[in-house]
Amino acid sequence: MEQVLRLVLFILYTLCCMIDGDHFRGGIISWRPLNNTVTGTSTQILLHQRYFWYRLWGSFPAPLCFESDILIQRPINVSGATLLCLRNCTSSNYPTSGLSANMITSDCDTSSIIQSWGGERYDTLTMPLTTSITIGYTGSAWMTTLWKGFSGAWAIVNRMNLAPRPDGYINSSPVTTTLPCILYQRGVPVVHIVQMADNDGTDILQCRWSNSNSTYNYNRNDECGSVCMALPPPYTLTGSNCTLTFTLTVANKYYACALQIEDYYDSSSPNPMSSVPIQFLFYAYNITAGACATAPLIIGVRPNRACIGVPIGVQLNETVQVQTYCPGQTIVNFVTSSPVGMTHSAISNPSSGLWVMTLTWTPSSTQLGPQGFCAGAMDNSSLQSAPWCITYLVGYDSPNLIRPTLVQGSASPIGTVFSNQSLFSIQATNAVGRPSRNGTNICFHLDTTNASVLCYDAGYSPNVIYTGYTIVIVTTITWTPGQSYYVTMDNGFASGSVFCHAESLAITDKTFWRFDIWNPALSSTTTTTTTPPTTHTVTSLGTTTTSINTACTTSGIVVTSTNASTTTTTASTTPPTTAAPTTAGPTTTGVTTESTIPVFYPLDFENACKQPVAIMSAVLMVAFMPIHTLAMYAAFTKFTNMFKPSNIAAKARHQQRMKNILRR
Repeated sequence: MEQVLRLVLFILYTLCCMIDGDHFRGGIISWRPLNNTVTGTSTQILLHQRYFWYRLWGSFPAPLCFESDILIQRPINVSGATLLCLRNCTSSNYPTSGLSANMITSDCDTSSIIQSWGGERYDTLTMPLTTSITIGYTGSAWMTTLWKGFSGAWAIVNRMNLAPRPDGYINSSPVTTTLPCILYQRGVPVVHIVQMADNDGTDILQCRWSNSNSTYNYNRNDECGSVCMALPPPYTLTGSNCTLTFTLTVANKYYACALQIEDYYDSSSPNPMSSVPIQFLFYAYNITAGACATAPLIIGVRPNRACIGVPIGVQLNETVQVQTYCPGQTIVNFVTSSPVGMTHSAISNPSSGLWVMTLTWTPSSTQLGPQGFCAGAMDNSSLQSAPWCITYLVGYDSPNLIRPTLVQGSASPIGTVFSNQSLFSIQATNAVGRPSRNGTNICFHLDTTNASVLCYDAGYSPNVIYTGYTIVIVTTITWTPGQSYYVTMDNGFASGSVFCHAESLAITDKTFWRFDIWNPALSSTTTTTTTPPTTHTVTSLGTTTTSINTACTTSGIVVTSTNASTTTTTASTTPPTTAAPTTAGPTTTGVTTESTIPVFYPLDFENACKQPVAIMSAVLMVAFMPIHTLAMYAAFTKFTNMFKPSNIAAKARHQQRMKNILRR
């Protein structure tokens, strides 16, 4: 009986998902104001925590988490898990007992190498603008299989400073995301980039190693416990883009990486405004015999580091596609870092070398703002793809490019244009700006062969200009007469103006934006057929080599004002009718100037008409007031006479007298 009771208690303890402290595997702490405008002496802060743990309980072989735990949002209860105020606590009303650091399950990795159990939580706090504190989660100990710091203490700390920035707003801390563990081959030099972004778009971000010297670091506290500078030397860190270079030296070992990402108001600022910790793992492996020489690659559907606007309460279905390169190479696992509530489908293999996982997620109102997702695909030889991370901007819409139409549409030019057409423009549904990453292209393709004849990278090209809702492309090519072309645009060619700049979808449809090049050869006449009289005068406009401006017709042909030259051609024939060649006379070159005629979109027409319509409405109202007054007076007089009691009684007496007279 006692053994049965112990077994029941053990099962119940397991179901409560208590995690042993020496299974810590890193995490992230960040925050932002719900409203960055200063109103009063306090503000509401949304505090975000994410931690990774070992998936197994002690030495017990049964796994503790499954994909089903993500669906039900199972709590991860860690004994004594508390986010405490560590420094300068009297400047704030941060709870003296701290905040819970227990997570809601968001990821569960079942691979034999990673075995990670991840979760996150959000807390909303109302705090005074005097707040300038260091908060952190400390404990003991890290996992036992680390190259450096094994079974040691952990410390992960964040600086929260709510004093108004020099521009008068309340600061938001940087945000970042990562996989819990990234696999690299032993002995091979690695270049690894850690993502970082900031809602305050003009801030300068710097990445540095976490350190334990509380005298000199911004947090005034031990920032990394036993895993400070825990990569094998030599290693480097480029702070401006958070790029690590290193080589893992011992196979089958984990290596902890502890960094702080900090935001500066400008290049002259002596101190950062906040400090965000990010801690995660690398793992070194030796390639097994028969393994593919090429690691799998996540190829889309979204590009790496994309930013996508998603509405609240609407189900999102995102596809992660992976390419393998060798026969027998299969994808057996995805390691992920996800927002709470995002579920992951089983892996499918729809075609040779292509592997797919589908993400399903309905964002809630509590998840408003940026939500990061990362994935890494692992094959049957333990080769892992490079991390693929995207940001979902919950509650914001991505700008969409508006499909061109034939009559004063959203894009110019369409239809038939000249071969020297050099100015193209297209409108979006929201204000747009330049994408934050390179490799975002707009390309012009030849319709007959689909070959790209011209491409510009919108991430940096000066030929792509963003202004309001419009994107202008200045081309440097002479188009081939008689040919048809179409335009394609990559994901993010149009980027929004909020936070990570939510991106437009890629345009690959050949019918979306097309144009044809005028062929003068098809419009020429080489002979004329005449009858008496035999003299004809033909007047033609002078040619021009001026650049194309925005004053285009719907066919894309430029409007110009030209002093035309006159060519007089005389052809003489005698009956019967014969064909005579047309001979050009002397030509005087005209002087050509471009008209400054802006493209007039429907919204421009609406705006232009607002004032005239308002004036006419006022004039008509004044003009009709006397007429309206007379009409109302006549109507009320008529109704008064109709329903006046004395009139009704008189009418009744009159009718009675008439009846009496008729009876006589």
